Amino acid sequence: MVIADRDLSDYIPLCRDVKGNDVISQYAMGPLNDLGLLKMDFLGLKTLTVIEDTLALIHQGEPNFSLKDIPLDDSATFSLYNRGETIGLFQMESGGMTSLSKQFDVKKLDDIIALIALYRPGPMELIPEYVKAKKGITPIKYLHPLLEDICADTYGVMIYQEQVMAAASKLAGYSLAQADLLRRAMGKKDKEKMAKERKNFIEGCARTNKIPEKKANAIFDLLEKFAGYGFNKSHSAAYGVISYQTAYLKAHYPVEFMAGLLSNEINNTEKISVFVGECKRMGVSILPPDVNKSGLKFIPETVAAGADRGSDVAHSQSAGGSDPGYSSSTETSNAAAARGSGYNAIRYGLAAIKHVGEAAMETAIREREQRGDFTSLEEFCARLDSRVANRKMLESLIKAGAFDFLGRDRSELFSCIDDAVMASAAAQRDRMAGQVSLFDEATAPTGSRKRPAAPWSEHEKLSYEKELLGFYVSGHPLDAYADVFAVKNYRSIASLGALDDRAPFKIAGAIVRVEKKFTRKEGKPFAVVWIEDRADMLEVVVWNEVYLKASAALEAGRVIEIKGTLDKRDEIPRAVAQEIRTLSPRKPNGATEGSTDKESAVLLQFSPATTRDELREVRRILASSPGRRPVRLLFDRPNGNALRLDAGAGFSVNLTRDLEEKLSRWLVTAES
Repeated sequence: MVIADRDLSDYIPLCRDVKGNDVISQYAMGPLNDLGLLKMDFLGLKTLTVIEDTLALIHQGEPNFSLKDIPLDDSATFSLYNRGETIGLFQMESGGMTSLSKQFDVKKLDDIIALIALYRPGPMELIPEYVKAKKGITPIKYLHPLLEDICADTYGVMIYQEQVMAAASKLAGYSLAQADLLRRAMGKKDKEKMAKERKNFIEGCARTNKIPEKKANAIFDLLEKFAGYGFNKSHSAAYGVISYQTAYLKAHYPVEFMAGLLSNEINNTEKISVFVGECKRMGVSILPPDVNKSGLKFIPETVAAGADRGSDVAHSQSAGGSDPGYSSSTETSNAAAARGSGYNAIRYGLAAIKHVGEAAMETAIREREQRGDFTSLEEFCARLDSRVANRKMLESLIKAGAFDFLGRDRSELFSCIDDAVMASAAAQRDRMAGQVSLFDEATAPTGSRKRPAAPWSEHEKLSYEKELLGFYVSGHPLDAYADVFAVKNYRSIASLGALDDRAPFKIAGAIVRVEKKFTRKEGKPFAVVWIEDRADMLEVVVWNEVYLKASAALEAGRVIEIKGTLDKRDEIPRAVAQEIRTLSPRKPNGATEGSTDKESAVLLQFSPATTRDELREVRRILASSPGRRPVRLLFDRPNGNALRLDAGAGFSVNLTRDLEEKLSRWLVTAES
């Protein structure tokens, strides 16, 4: 924006932009500055909307809460930076920034401000020097004693433009206006102006502080180096405060904050999957969409301990972006429910489901709020205009599980869509023609005629969920392989980030996508494969020699083991496969395929968020149905490596249908 003290046309020629909408200056930036006009940049930040949405949720329980009142020295907030739990924190989400924050030892707001200023091209080369000086590993050095007052807070390293200006003022007697001109000349690397400024600076140093010419030249060289990439501290401070505010909200109101984050990514299922993975790590359940419970966006809920949460975050799948160095204890994860307003879950927003449309979901929610819950698919269609409840929208809602409350198979509901839509359209035509039913709407249809339909395979069902929601709801492709993974002790994909470039590894996971290609020179076939485990995704190149041996196994949905080497040339690690083999699920007691062992084990799986109270509840449930079936416990850990334990002979059970229902939150497999 160009700002003046009176009509801009008194100073500069104006015109319309190419679209004929906005008024713009015909002069470029340089002449505008020469004329003395004020040029301001105004940035729109999605993070500010996230903060506002989070505050709106907090105010439902704490109407007087204000970010103006939060302390700026909160240890729980700083701990997020130091543990690298930076997903959702403004300016801190890249892998490099996360890694830097873990080694930075953040203890105050100024550390966050410095972090933001350092992590950019140029200043990045100063990071090792800064960190060592900050931690006392190397002594802090100053070219002149007067620089100590200017650089003490940044451990002898100049990282801000304001420090360059202050040094010129204090050492050479520059006015602040002159110092700003020096900073600009240094930043633009104007040789002619720089030669003139060097002469002025050396003379000023001698006149003001009797600094010898040789020392003054060395100081000028130092200032010139820093000014070339120094960051404006006021800019960094503004970003630092916003970053701190997001960290404070995440530390103290985690459910509201994550709901705010998710709600601002409703059109980006890939980003949603990253945030869902972070919710899992934090111990926050993600509840599936439900046309009777969901809001337009993501909303916090409280799920009572011991209640069946249905499809929760235990099945979440991140599509990347997780920091491989996360280290979080169960105590840390469980804190999510203990802080803020007591929420411990987030309900998936209807507008975030692909292909449903925000306006249509607004209409459905308004209808629900005015006239009560929906009782069937047909009634849902009857209460909404057929232009709203169209086939594409209904397909997506059913595939995403938003009608699961009806207790009917999704494939059967899917087969009833045409009947429901046609009945609704016919009823609307009759109403418009004045042919109201004798029974009117008091006896509107509440159930669709059932149609025989083959159930979807587990792979189909899960694929639809991943496509429409960005993560798995009713299960996970690797559920049947939990015991195999525990026995083989594979590396998690997330942990690969801690390895060196070209390091060997062995992982396993489900194939998400396969791209088959040919080399440019010789036309040899190869493939690029994306493989996922429970927490992350990895891109793997399968060159010709390995591809020829394993091509039959490279299909989406297949679960495979990969031995390979890491490629860390880019920020997101990739890999090259050396060996690939297909995996088959084992029986829970470790028997091989085809075994007829009748006393197979009951496998219970626990997320890092599992509390001691939940474990006591499981023990009580197991004790209520003694029998001969052994029980095995699988504990997921934050580092991605699972721990498998036998519950012991004292906890063998008789797996009745009643017991299955009671254990449904944790039950992975139970084969008879």
